[in-house]
Amino acid sequence: MKKIAVFVDVQNIYYTVREQFSCHFNYRELWRRLGEQGEIVVANAYAIERNDPGQKGFQQVLREIGFDVKLKPYIQRSDGSAKGDWDVGLAIDVMDCAANPDQPVDIIVLLSGDGDFDLLLERVKNNYGVDTRVFGVAALTATSLINAAAVFEPIEGSLLLK
Repeated sequence: MKKIAVFVDVQNIYYTVREQFSCHFNYRELWRRLGEQGEIVVANAYAIERNDPGQKGFQQVLREIGFDVKLKPYIQRSDGSAKGDWDVGLAIDVMDCAANPDQPVDIIVLLSGDGDFDLLLERVKNNYGVDTRVFGVAALTATSLINAAAVFEPIEGSLLLK
């Protein structure tokens, strides 16, 4: 049975699905599909903590599905801009997972459309021989990320909660 590690860029998936389809992503269906392909041994969802009751409920649902929800504080700067992203933390966790000889994985699944992750997937594939898959909204996923993944799975159909 293949060992699968899943890493979700929650903000990216939320906003791209909402923009393209005006609905939400179906995490339960994702879990079901991946579970048919192997054993999910790592499942991290990276989100921003805003102390919003709706977000807390959503994060609890992710935990109930099986995700380890990693939170980072939302930072509002004095100039009005905001900061809160997990790109570096997610990348470090993917590299650590791919390089871990004590818990080897066969497949790393990334949910994001962010082209900044293209080099990460290429490195994982080339240095560790781990299969890479990306789930993203096709029209809003960077071409470089699609090309870096061994398999690109467009978010559509039953992966959408309408």
